[in-house]
Amino acid sequence: MCTRFVYNGKDTIIGFNFDIDLSVWTHKIIKEKNRFYIGIKMPDSSYHSFHGVNKNGNVGTLLYVNGNEKGKYSNAPKCRTISELTESFIKGVITLDDVLNIVQNNRIVYAPDATMQAMLSDKKGRVLIIEPGLGYRLEKAQYSLITNYSILSPEITKPYIVSDDDRFERADELLKHCNDSFSVAEAFQILKSVKQEGIWATRVSFVYSVNENRVYYVENNDFEYVTKYQFCNSY
Repeated sequence: MCTRFVYNGKDTIIGFNFDIDLSVWTHKIIKEKNRFYIGIKMPDSSYHSFHGVNKNGNVGTLLYVNGNEKGKYSNAPKCRTISELTESFIKGVITLDDVLNIVQNNRIVYAPDATMQAMLSDKKGRVLIIEPGLGYRLEKAQYSLITNYSILSPEITKPYIVSDDDRFERADELLKHCNDSFSVAEAFQILKSVKQEGIWATRVSFVYSVNENRVYYVENNDFEYVTKYQFCNSY
């Protein structure tokens, strides 16, 4: 369970709610010179950056989705996993244009152990949605939004929508009424409105301002206590 959006106004502002079951996954916030990310501990004992921000303006997030057979993991030639692609983007190894070229010329598949879809964005406010087995979409709209259901082929994941899960609809309605002065504070209000509790509670919420090149974040739904992380160098 996660929620991610990009809003293009006078500033490009990204919001993300990281919802996770602590009995399954171990995570921690990691701040480096060039990256801010929510590290996920994997079987190799390393914390991987599948959700994070690079100082160059790249923001990548993976969101759990019920899988489809066409996106099934494969290590065949011309196959790239969505997890490796997203992490390379967050690390700044590849640009959004590089990713677009990759998805146009390769088959994008799930990781071996998880079915995920991605939203990637750059400092220009461009957004690339990638859904393994279903395709991709590049856009620069006033806002882009994704949760844990397919954007490209909604009918695929419609049967899996939890009856009381209206995060997308609520966030969409709020974003629809925002304007060019959209702010970090407004982004947090939207994230707060769709926060999760219980087993899949929201553990980290972060907002990134492209103009400021700064990340704001809160932990465990404590929206009264916002911490800032400023990237020191310009693009």
